[in-house]
Amino acid sequence: MTAVWRKSSRSTNQGGACVEVAALLNSIGLRDSKDPEAGLLVLSRRRFGALVQQIKERA
Repeated sequence: MTAVWRKSSRSTNQGGACVEVAALLNSIGLRDSKDPEAGLLVLSRRRFGALVQQIKERA
């Protein structure tokens, strides 16, 4: 299975700090959209959901 990476629709190509996400078999992958070959962070779906919730609470 090849990961399908997605970037936020709010992202621009203006050089901002953006991440891409991909649904993996049992987890979620995150990587830097400006340097996708640098590596990725893999979180369980539960931990990814908790991360998103924390980000929303601080926004």
